Amino acid sequence: MNAYIPPTYLAPFRSQYRLRLTVGEHSARHIRAIARSLLAEWRMRELADAVELGVTELVANVVRHVPDRRCEVLILRRTGGVRVEVADGFGQLPVLPAQSGPEDEGGRGLVLLDAVADKWGVDPVSGGGKSIWFECSCGNTSFTLIHQ
Repeated sequence: MNAYIPPTYLAPFRSQYRLRLTVGEHSARHIRAIARSLLAEWRMRELADAVELGVTELVANVVRHVPDRRCEVLILRRTGGVRVEVADGFGQLPVLPAQSGPEDEGGRGLVLLDAVADKWGVDPVSGGGKSIWFECSCGNTSFTLIHQ
């Protein structure tokens, strides 16, 4: 049986985490747990909801649109935030739909990503493929003393 080992136990205080895998329908759950663990280690828990939603949408796109379902997930700690990249070998670029109807089963992932991330984009990968990335920033990281 496979066991989940949080990245903090493997290498505490790392500034990035890279995972290469073939994703399935339940992979996003495990990747969310890894992201949550890293964000806790990096004292960025306030980003957990946005990062978990963003990475879930990107991994779901791999499951749905990439024929071999192979991808690489990279989670990077940045000053004041985090960057997440999901790269695959499939050259087709994602399309932001003009509008999704209430009965549509898909087409909302990038709209959700746009809503929760501070920045996002798509970069071509040498040798074919693409990397879809997003960045989330922590709130005000400076301390302000309020006098009454």
